[in-house]
Amino acid sequence: MAKDFLLEIGIEEMPARFLAPALAQLKELTAKTLQEQRIVYGDIATYGTPRRLVLYVKDAAEDQAPLEKEVKGPAKKAAFDIDGNPTKAIQGFMRSQGVSLEDLVVRHIGQVEYLYAVKREAGRPTADVLAEICPALITGLHFPKPMRWGSLEMRFARPIRWLLALFGDDVVPFELANLKSNRITYGHRFLTTGDLPIANPADYFDRIRKAYVLIDPVERKEVIRQQVQELAAAEGGQVEMDEDLLDEITNIVEWPTALCGSFDRDYLKLPAAVLVTPMREHQRYFPVLGPDGQLLNKFIAVRNGTKAYLDIVTAGNEKVLRARLADAAFFFEEDLKKPLASKVDGLKKVVFLEGLGTVADKVDRIGALADHLAELLGADEQQQEKIQRAALLAKADLVTNMVYEFPELQGVMGREYALRNGEDPDVAEAIFQHYLPRFAGDQLPNTLAGRVLSLADKMDTIVGCFAIGIQPTGSADPYALRRQALGICHIITEGNLHLSLKQMIEWAYQGYSAEVELKYTLPQVTGEIEEFFKQRIKGMMSDRGLSYDTVEAVLAVGFDDITDAFARGAALTSFRDQPAFNALMTAFNRANNLAKNATGGAINEAYLEHPAEHELYRQLTALTQKVQPLIQSRDYVAALREIAAIQAPLNEFFEQVMVMVEDERIKTNRLALLKNLVDLSKTVADFSKVVLEG
Repeated sequence: MAKDFLLEIGIEEMPARFLAPALAQLKELTAKTLQEQRIVYGDIATYGTPRRLVLYVKDAAEDQAPLEKEVKGPAKKAAFDIDGNPTKAIQGFMRSQGVSLEDLVVRHIGQVEYLYAVKREAGRPTADVLAEICPALITGLHFPKPMRWGSLEMRFARPIRWLLALFGDDVVPFELANLKSNRITYGHRFLTTGDLPIANPADYFDRIRKAYVLIDPVERKEVIRQQVQELAAAEGGQVEMDEDLLDEITNIVEWPTALCGSFDRDYLKLPAAVLVTPMREHQRYFPVLGPDGQLLNKFIAVRNGTKAYLDIVTAGNEKVLRARLADAAFFFEEDLKKPLASKVDGLKKVVFLEGLGTVADKVDRIGALADHLAELLGADEQQQEKIQRAALLAKADLVTNMVYEFPELQGVMGREYALRNGEDPDVAEAIFQHYLPRFAGDQLPNTLAGRVLSLADKMDTIVGCFAIGIQPTGSADPYALRRQALGICHIITEGNLHLSLKQMIEWAYQGYSAEVELKYTLPQVTGEIEEFFKQRIKGMMSDRGLSYDTVEAVLAVGFDDITDAFARGAALTSFRDQPAFNALMTAFNRANNLAKNATGGAINEAYLEHPAEHELYRQLTALTQKVQPLIQSRDYVAALREIAAIQAPLNEFFEQVMVMVEDERIKTNRLALLKNLVDLSKTVADFSKVVLEG
């Protein structure tokens, strides 16, 4: 008969971000282990709160599945003598495997018959196996910052305080971290007291709920969502649900109860971000919006408990927020006493990065790089002036009281202060947009000034870090260089900008003065950063549905113009579905196989002998004249279609002309003819990287 298995790891409260990955690991590791142990089961589910990780295996077999395996022995002809008696070879094999003649079977390998020993092993009781694997399931979990406790060498998210393990009605006995498994769990830390014995896995869910623990994160999340929206509606408002905040709150409570508090209406005179940031980032509150989308003087919090004494809890939350908002109002008013431009000088006292000067130095570099980019992107004189003004003020809010207290508001407060100081709205918007995108899926800068400053800021950071030897390694990326490189790629491609990656790297590198000691030269830095960007571009292309070989073919011929690389990738993907694609591949591969031997690309008409090579030369010359304008206009699909049309004269050439002749001049000329055709194709992609289906 099948039984259910339950494992609960009771711990001290762990960080919210640990929970979801831990449950995913636990489920995956359990499935893998049960398969390896030949334990048949119905389903695996994991649940958890900040105080417990729960594994539930439905309908696990009482015993392992029997093990049957075959071990290869000697050839049949060597196993028996002429009288049919077992030889010493087969007798020794049977002894070593613990089998008899009845356990041997014949298997063919090619034309030879071999004897195999069939070994059968009965399955062990599942309860015994579970007792062995439970410690491994627990210690096999990994956390971003595990900790030790007491005198133990073991590491876990937080100290383990109890272990519950049941297979059917029976305890699965094992020891770990000086604890013995049993059938005891514990309810909500503050709403229950004492032990909570569990009779069997099915009994667990009802008993733990009655002990004020909603064990399922999915259920907790929906309960919180519903409570928040209902409270907001009761106040005549609504909540724009922040899913990240909702996930965090879900993973820090066991029994959620939402409450609605209020604050003084006078605070609504402050910018919305000044109110929302303390509520959301510091207090984990949901701001409430009115029907017009404007903030109300309301907030919704979620307590870890019941509705008992909810008025006292609400008053406490209001008191805490009141102090936060009072500080924010004070900082805001103090910051407004001096214009944003007056704070630029303070950046000279702020270190950007050890070895790369101050933030003031960075501002100068951003301005210089932005000037290059603005000119390249066709900014007029007025736009260039706005870009330079925005570059000057871009980092000024870092030394304001508000951003010092709430770093999340960098850029947001810069824009706000700039507008209140009478700066041009385009300048103010660029100050905010130069930080974009701040995270995956974030908005991109949509103004010329915003794009230019964002590119300049991010490229300056990447080049500076690589130049002093700070590069991402493995999962470690303390300066978010991967995110910034992706941001650059997204800004360039979404804005359809045609910029040279190599040129941007060079300009950024040159921005560092002689006073800064860079560890690596420009060529070294350029090569490393180009490879770094190549990996980001590969990922983006893959995310957009481009096949692996299409990505390789496109990037093999260059990605200095990132937008152009994406256009070529899209064109090749589209062209692969057209009938002419096979013709193109045939022509390219036949030419490329020989063109690899070419020593030069110059074609001398005087060395063209055969009519077929004259015709191919004529067709190639005409083709080049057709294709080059298409390449310049980036109509790559049309270009590929034209190139594919050369298959016929190329076939004629190969049928009638011997390329590798003894006359070196004739051979070199014919190879150059083929090389020119290959090079023309490689203006789009290296088709030798493309894998033909079938």
